[in-house]
Amino acid sequence: MRVLDPAGLARLRGRPGVAAVLAALDAPGAETRLVGGCVRDALLGHDAADIDCATTHLPEAVMARAGAAGLKAVPTGIEHGTVTLVADGAPIEVTTLREDVETDGRRAVVRFGGDFARDAERRDFTVNALSLDAGGRLHDTTGGVEDLRTGRVRFIGDPATRIREDALRILRFFRFHARFGQGAPDGPALAACIAARDDLDRLSRERVRAEFLKLLEAPGAVTMVATLSETGLLARITGGVGEVGRLARAQFLPLGALAVAVPEDAERLRERLRLSNGEHAALDRYARALGAARNRAALDAGAIRALAAEHGVEAVDAALAVLAGEPRPSLPADIPALLDDLRAGPPLALPVTGADLVARGLAPGRGIGRALTRARARWLALGCPMDAAARAMLIAHALET
Repeated sequence: MRVLDPAGLARLRGRPGVAAVLAALDAPGAETRLVGGCVRDALLGHDAADIDCATTHLPEAVMARAGAAGLKAVPTGIEHGTVTLVADGAPIEVTTLREDVETDGRRAVVRFGGDFARDAERRDFTVNALSLDAGGRLHDTTGGVEDLRTGRVRFIGDPATRIREDALRILRFFRFHARFGQGAPDGPALAACIAARDDLDRLSRERVRAEFLKLLEAPGAVTMVATLSETGLLARITGGVGEVGRLARAQFLPLGALAVAVPEDAERLRERLRLSNGEHAALDRYARALGAARNRAALDAGAIRALAAEHGVEAVDAALAVLAGEPRPSLPADIPALLDDLRAGPPLALPVTGADLVARGLAPGRGIGRALTRARARWLALGCPMDAAARAMLIAHALET
């Protein structure tokens, strides 16, 4: 049973930007409330980064009243009733109360309304349907407070209906349980997610990627990803199998730990999840570091330095973390200190250049490249020494014919 923090609600209302927005929108016959995640997080004792409000004002009135109060107003989603107000240097989204008229599972047609309870009913989970009025009264029409206290993530109304409105709610269910849930996931919700698994294929890969990466960062990710795997949903997302045990050992780069064993896996995920070039490159380096490490029966400090020179410190750190619980390779006990030293020191680079070889009589041309390749192979085999004596030895080795 989780202990909630009612004082967090007062702190939320007292934030300068929040107070300014509520004051600007205060008007006879109208009401504005803080809604959703910021209220939920306040009850948990956390300061939410994203603040959302719902209001009975129409969008035009929100913009007019904000302007009169000296607040910047940006019509970020005016067709759906959303205006972003900038107060105390931070954005606060204000959305006119609305209800869905129709939906195709990806987008909804809405109309404006004035009923906060109806607005709550169109949200996804009970823990996200709380609202806090300007006077400090907490409104809960769906049982979200009790669900938050007991660690239950539950769809509002019929789970299948909520999923038909937006299939991304399948992944959101797993993410929110990984973050807020306690114990086994809600049975009806889980059954509805499994039944609707084909609907995941209708979502854009970008939306799936964003939601799945958030899930992997949640505190209960390992348990919920195991459930995704057991129910066949994980393969729908990644297009492959998952190494849940490795995910449990991951220090960072959890997507790599879970779903990447070879560079081809990184390539598949780039297409499957529309990864950025930087995200793909990080996974590719991780896969190559993982493969190189597994080819060794044992790794000492020199071998780890060589891996870091080839693949980067972060990729090696991620790879060794997941290999720590496996029989091969055997690893030294002081890996964290070794990697910290590598991060703090200068970049590992071959301490010999083509100019060094030319200065010692080697003619410019293709022979320079071959000589540097010999020197680099020896340097890596020796554990990447950087001292003057090693440099002299490597130059001599490079010049050997």
